[in-house]
Amino acid sequence: MAAERTQERPPSPRIRLDQPGERRPRLLPAYDPEAFGRLSERIARFIGTGRFLVWMTAVVVVWVLWNTSAPDAWRFDEYPFIFLTLALSLQASYAAPLILLAQNRQADRDRVTHEQDRKQNERSIADTEYLTREIAALRMGMGEVATRDWIRSELEDFIRELDDRSAGSRRGSDEADR
Repeated sequence: MAAERTQERPPSPRIRLDQPGERRPRLLPAYDPEAFGRLSERIARFIGTGRFLVWMTAVVVVWVLWNTSAPDAWRFDEYPFIFLTLALSLQASYAAPLILLAQNRQADRDRVTHEQDRKQNERSIADTEYLTREIAALRMGMGEVATRDWIRSELEDFIRELDDRSAGSRRGSDEADR
């Protein structure tokens, strides 16, 4: 009996954290939020076009004309046009959240763009400050080096001196020739 009590249980399976777990069954269908976001942006873009307004106006005009001038047996939405009101309300109730979702996605993209621009501006400012320090160091170093103006004035002095020497040697050779 004591041997039965000390009998070892089989080891429980180790949970591996480096591997994905098994998929659990879901009650709701899975969807790709990125694909849904892209679809909502396409719908929001279409709703904001003149083509949508023309089509919507045409549908409403045809609806009203049909339900006012068609024979009584063919009419499906009498004068207060309650079904048309319901359809337009349903369309608006779906359009508003889709437009908001598209705006939120655009705001997220804008936020990322602004962050990248801010980082690029910071890098540009740092580069500009570095170059400013380098130019200042070069100017300080140039204080001890001959500048272009100084070299130019020295060359002009040297040319004058050479001209004076050559003029003097011409005078000396002219006097010797006489």
